[in-house]
Parts: sequence; structure tokens; C-alpha cells
Amino acid sequence: MKKIVAISALLVVSSISAQFKINIDAPASFNPKEVYLYTLNGSKDLLSTKEVRKGNGWQISVTKPYTGMMKLYFPEGNISINFIAENKDVKLKFDAAGTKISNIEYLDESNATMNSIQDVQQKKEYILPALVQIKDYYKADTPFRKSLDTEISRLSSDTQGISKYPFVSYYNSNYTKFVEKNPSKKPVTHDEIIDFLVKSNDMLETSSLMRPVLLAYLNVGPSTSVSNDIDKLLKAVNTETPRGQTVLSELIEIFDVYEMKDLKDKYLAEATNLKCTINDRLASTIATNRNTEIGAKFQDYEFNKPTNTAAKSISAVKADKKIVVFWASTCSHCEAELPKLIEKYNAMKAQKIEVIAFSLDTEKAAYDNKVKSLPWINDTELKGWYSSYADTYNVRATPTYFVLDTENKIIAKPDHAADVISYLKLN
Repeated sequence: MKKIVAISALLVVSSISAQFKINIDAPASFNPKEVYLYTLNGSKDLLSTKEVRKGNGWQISVTKPYTGMMKLYFPEGNISINFIAENKDVKLKFDAAGTKISNIEYLDESNATMNSIQDVQQKKEYILPALVQIKDYYKADTPFRKSLDTEISRLSSDTQGISKYPFVSYYNSNYTKFVEKNPSKKPVTHDEIIDFLVKSNDMLETSSLMRPVLLAYLNVGPSTSVSNDIDKLLKAVNTETPRGQTVLSELIEIFDVYEMKDLKDKYLAEATNLKCTINDRLASTIATNRNTEIGAKFQDYEFNKPTNTAAKSISAVKADKKIVVFWASTCSHCEAELPKLIEKYNAMKAQKIEVIAFSLDTEKAAYDNKVKSLPWINDTELKGWYSSYADTYNVRATPTYFVLDTENKIIAKPDHAADVISYLKLN
């Protein structure tokens, strides 16, 4: 009995020691009251907890061990702050005016180190080549040339003293090897990337590196068959394992984003046909695609603050057909395409066709100004890509179109406004 009690006590102590706190210090002028905390799985943000402001900021308790990328999201201002956790306390503060954040200071050692390294990485990729090119235009003994040489040396040197920060070290070394843009670096091979994906510890899923590493894999060339390369990768990572399924999910979404339909369809079918237990990440990818394929019932959505309608939801809009479009005022393609729909809108109405447009804007003024010229039903959450419907309807780019029948089933997924007009025979 004593032994059992001792083990129980040890587990309690271990659980307590695994917890850490995130302290956020904000000025009184910063308006938002609520913050969401997200962890990471591959390229997917996972909501961990929410916290309401108390006094001059927030203190969030993380109850489970976690090492990797995290994100703070302030929904009232649609603002996010990225940081890392090494399963230790995190401290940060920032200046702000209203909902605009500036001068973020990372006060814990891990984040201060990570922030410094990322600053160097960015300058190393985009500024260092230019500095090297222009330095020879100045004599070696001039103050400006000496400053250039100092900065070139700083940006060229290897990172030292980060081994005591496990995640910082993991991220930096693998970013440098697989992701960093450096013409002088020896190109990585398919086998090197496969070896990394197979052997890496769990920090791969929480590091934000998985998707860029997979993109690096797809860009290794020359290749006689991308499909064969992917088959080789998936066999190595084993799609019956959680790692393999997360890789498969990421690949399906990459093919979706880059409109590689044949590859997306092939590997989505492979995912759907797996006979083993499916992890949450892959299950979500399968479900989202199944729910937005032609023939599926379009999931209903209750409007937030719609214009040009008294209806409360998509299903409450009465029409023989509905054109659902996802757009943004900052989208150049939308600027080119939406006028084509406006031109045909009266013809649509005559055929009992309605347009329902969901904006992925974040700025209220920009949205309000734009919808003045849009005659159909408009709605927005003003949360950009954090909008709930972006995930619900698998929206990867703007504009995205769906055509629904009177029963709200998806009957077409046109690529462009011209395709919508052609499908409706309004030419």
C-alpha cells in the first residue's frame, strides 16, 4: 500500500511540475478583453483554452506538458501573437493603441532567444545577399564598409549557445537544413527528408516545420513522377501511424491549396479507404472534403450581421439556386470577378437565383465600404482566415464558389465567376 501511495504522490508532483503559465502584460489602452490560446499540430491551430483579462493583462495556466509553437488570438481585434513554449513559464508584453499591437517584448529566455534567431534568419535570407553584393563598392577602411562587414559576419555566423533550449535548437537546425533559402547550401534529397520525417520526435508536429518540409520534398528535382515520390514518402512514414496520417492530411491540403486536383483526389481516396484507426487530424480533413463535395448537403450557417436580407441563415434563404461565394476586399481576383456577377445579378434574380457572399475581411471599414456596391446577401465575421466558415467549407483561397440547389445540396463548384455564369446559362 505504501508503494502505491508513493507512486500516486510522484504522479501528482510530476503533473504539477508539467504545468506552466503564460503571462501577458498589456497596456490599459489595449481594448480586447478575451484571448484564445492555440497549440499546433502540423499546420493546424488547435484551441487549447480561453481566458478573460484581469487587471493589466492575462495569466493562462497550461495544464498539460507542451513544447512547440503556440499562438495567442484576440478575437475582438482579430490579432494574433506567435511564440514558443519549452514547457516553462512564458512572459511577454507589448505596446498598443486600441487594437493595434506594437513592440512585442519576449521576457522569458526561450522566446527571447527564438525571436533573436528568427530575426537573424529573416535577414540572412533576404538581406545578407544584398549586403554581400554592395560591400565591394566601398573601400575596406571606410566606416560604412566596416559596418557592412560586421553585419555580414553576424548574419553569417552559426548560432551558438542554444542547446539548452531544446525546441529552439530543434527548430533552428531543421529550418536551416530543410527550409532556409540559401543558394550556397547543398540541396536536400528525398531520402534526407524522408529520414527526417520518419525519425523526428514529436516536436515535428508542434514546430510549424512539417508543411514547409513537405513542400521542400515536392520541389526536389528533377522528378519523373511526383506521384511515385509521394507513394515512396507515405510508405516510409506509414499511413497507419499518427505521424503518417498527419503527413497524408498535410499533403491533401497542399494539393488543395495549389489546385493539384488529380493528386488531391488520389490521396483523399487513399485516406478514405484506410482500414486502421484514423487520427483526429486526418479524420477532419476527410470529413471537410466529404461535406463540400458535389452532392453533399451544404452545412447550414446562421448569419452574423447580414445585409440585403431578413433571413437568419443559409437554409432560410428561399431560392431555386444559391450561389455561395467567399471573398475579401483585399483579394485582387475578387476585384476582377465580382463585377461580372453584379452585371448578371438581375438576370439571376429573374430565375430565382440568389447570391450569398461571405467575406474573409478583418477591417470593418474596408468591408462596409465594399458591400455598398454588392446587391446580394453579404455577411462577415471580420476574422479573416480565422472565420468559422473558412474551415467549415474548406475555403483555401478567394474567391471560392459553390452552387446549391433548392434543397441546399452542392450541385457545382465553379472555379471562376465566368464558370458560374456559364453554368447558369446566363451568357
